[in-house]
This record gives sequence, C-alpha cells and structure tokens, in this order.
Amino acid sequence: MIDLYTWTTPNGRKVSILLEELGLPYRAHAVDIGKDEQFAPDFLAISPNNKIPAIVDRETGTALMESGAIMIYLADKAGALLPAEGEGRYRVLEWLMWQMGGVGPMLGQAHHFLRFNPGKAPYAEERYAKEAQRLYGVLDKRLAERDFVAGDYSIADIAIWPWISRFEWQGVALAAYPNVARWYGAIAQRPAVQRGYDVPKKVGEIPMP
Repeated sequence: MIDLYTWTTPNGRKVSILLEELGLPYRAHAVDIGKDEQFAPDFLAISPNNKIPAIVDRETGTALMESGAIMIYLADKAGALLPAEGEGRYRVLEWLMWQMGGVGPMLGQAHHFLRFNPGKAPYAEERYAKEAQRLYGVLDKRLAERDFVAGDYSIADIAIWPWISRFEWQGVALAAYPNVARWYGAIAQRPAVQRGYDVPKKVGEIPMP
C-alpha cells in the first residue's frame, strides 16, 4: 500500500495519475496547501521541503518527496512506464527532467504573474508568458513525429500533461500547437488519467480547448 500525500495541483496530479496507470494500491491523504497544512510537523517528517506530493511505501518503509523521484520509484517498483535500462530509459528521464527543470517552474511562475497577480509586474508577465510559449513550441516540435514525448507512453508524458492542463492559466491557445493539442486530448481520454485528475478531490472537469 502506498500512502500518497497530495493536493489538486499539477505536481500532485502527476503522482495520482501514475498510481492509477500502474494499478498500485494507494490511499490518498489531502494536504490543503491553501490552509498551510504542508507545514504540519507530521507532513514535514515525510517532506522536509514542505511541498506536495510525498509518499510512504508501507511495504518497504520508503518515504519520498519530490514528484520526479517519486515517479521513477513507482515506475521501477511496478516495472512499467519507464524502461529498465538502455537508451529508452534515458530518453524518458531526459524529458522528465525537462518537465522538472523547465515546464514546472516556468509555467508555475506564469500562473503566479498572469493569473493571480496580473498588472503588478509587467516585466515578469512578459517574461513568463514568452517562456510558456517557447516551452509549448519545444513540446509541439517534439510531438510532430511521435505520439508521445519519449516514443511510448511513459512517466515523462504523465509528468508534463497536468501542467499543460492549465493552458488557460498560462494564456496559451492550445490550437496554436496542434501536436500538443492532439497529444493532450489523447491522454485526457485515458480512464486512469481521468481518475487520477480527481485526487484527492474533484474540483472540476479536465479543461479541453
């Protein structure tokens, strides 16, 4: 049994979607970051960086924070959605790291300035809006000749997809990136993605262009 500590954010949804795809048994524990529950001592013992998601694998006793590390651990545990070795493994990890280092931090800043604090910092709004468009362009080019970012459907796609699901928050017209739109729509139709999107609670339907 996996205990998942999470909330309704892109980073949280990455892990709940993966758990649903892998079919691993888990219990979801809501950590309401709007109420600062991520600073509770019990949660900090699992996630010292006071960020969701985090997991505890009750079978092994392993506790992990950081969504990328969690995804690699779970995929390796289940033997699915991440090749065990060779170039295929590193290609998936390459695009997972692209999400961790670029898509997550940059689109998160776009949310902060474009959606939650518009008009307060024009330079920041322009910077992160442009970076959002650049990242979408990179993804669109990558998907021009393949169905998924690393060839087969993998943890890399699962990591990127929840961030793209907030395209409206980023001021992005998904139709301007037809390969991303096709990829996004196909993943949105997966039953495991639909179930994982609503963890730890349903807050709305999956946004569609």
